[in-house]
Amino acid sequence: MAARLMISKKALHLSHGFSQFRCYTTPTSSVNPTEISHFNALASTWWDPYGSSRLLHLMNPLRHDFISSCHALKPHSSAKRNLRYLDIGCGGGIFAESAARLPHTASVTAIDPSKDVIEVARQHARKDPTLQEPGRLEYLNKGIEDLGVPRSLEEKYDVVTLFEVIEHISTPAPFLKSCLPFVKPGGWLILSTIARTWTSWVTTKVVAEDVVGLVPKGTHDWSKYINEEELRSFFTSQKGWGVNGGLKAMGCIYVPGLGWRMVSGGEQWGNYFFGVRRDTEG
Repeated sequence: MAARLMISKKALHLSHGFSQFRCYTTPTSSVNPTEISHFNALASTWWDPYGSSRLLHLMNPLRHDFISSCHALKPHSSAKRNLRYLDIGCGGGIFAESAARLPHTASVTAIDPSKDVIEVARQHARKDPTLQEPGRLEYLNKGIEDLGVPRSLEEKYDVVTLFEVIEHISTPAPFLKSCLPFVKPGGWLILSTIARTWTSWVTTKVVAEDVVGLVPKGTHDWSKYINEEELRSFFTSQKGWGVNGGLKAMGCIYVPGLGWRMVSGGEQWGNYFFGVRRDTEG
């Protein structure tokens, strides 16, 4: 009876997660005070490669690889030069700093609603003179809803990133809709998240949080995970997004002792990358 009850509860979570993503369409703030409090507590160890953000440090090179693979879908495009990045939910700046150092980067704007985490990001960036060049890297203590919507093409971004963000958002549909206007035509929205499966529940909740302690307890809420097909359905319903091959997904699996590896089809199991191109103004 207990086993059947547990399965019933998990099935309810699966159903709830899908309807939550599909049906909430009223814009609202994406900032969750509980989530902010959790990440504030981790701020001081953000740049410790063996600390609570260790898995993010190890995953970062694959973020760049995935972005490059998305651009490769249109190899003759000039989109790889002088890129403007918007990193939403940037945390302590692991991706933002690395993107700002790339030779093809024009600028990086990185935002996060956590004041403590943004201060850690700013302090770390001061250690690199390259990142102090005007316009190279700017950190803002804001959520996406607080950032002014671009009024011109020049104010939009070539790459908008949401790495390990959306699984911490209670209402993902309006949050994603708030992000869409910032991507210029031909640009990409790139994210990474976790599929809501039995595998991910075991690996991210039981093993990573409770058994091994790879991440602090309470980091993830399994019911907020989003499956790849849910994201695909959302974006294909948006006019001018993901057509003509402008949509890509790739699984990402952590192998102890080896680190993260991209695995085709792995997006159906747990961690995965997802990219979608804006083709028109929509």
